[in-house]
Amino acid sequence: MLKRSAVLAISLGLFTPLTYPAMVSAQEAVVAAVDKEALFTSADPKLHANKQVVYHIMRDLLEAGHWDKADQFLTERYLQHNPNVPSGRDTVVGFFTQVLKVEKKPIPEKLSTPVAFVTAEGDLVTVAIVREEKDPKDPSKTYTTTWYDTWRIVDGKADEHWDSAIKE
Repeated sequence: MLKRSAVLAISLGLFTPLTYPAMVSAQEAVVAAVDKEALFTSADPKLHANKQVVYHIMRDLLEAGHWDKADQFLTERYLQHNPNVPSGRDTVVGFFTQVLKVEKKPIPEKLSTPVAFVTAEGDLVTVAIVREEKDPKDPSKTYTTTWYDTWRIVDGKADEHWDSAIKE
């Protein structure tokens, strides 16, 4: 077990697990939830509605490419805190349809995205997704990590989005 001071020092970047390998145990794999759809529900009506907006963004827009439905789920101003995609609903739609050339597919009954967990508080919904990456020390191996997306829901639509993207 790491001491609190060691955890704080790692989190502040004062030293890394690479410089102190004896302090770090093997990574626990990030795994998807068995019932992802249940994660997008809540007994609280407001949180449930907000989670459902995000569910439809992920399923209908991101997975199925139905960007013609974007006005149902995204505000016109849709602020995008991603260094690779400008803000604005029309700009985001153009990015997916014209730049990435995402093709429309039938909307699936259930998400295929490997969702680990969903949290909602107030007007924010965060989704953690399992991400598999090549091990930089051994490209024949992979490891799992977590990708985060957070949306601010305003009047039943996503008005703002954050993710962990870096400049490409």
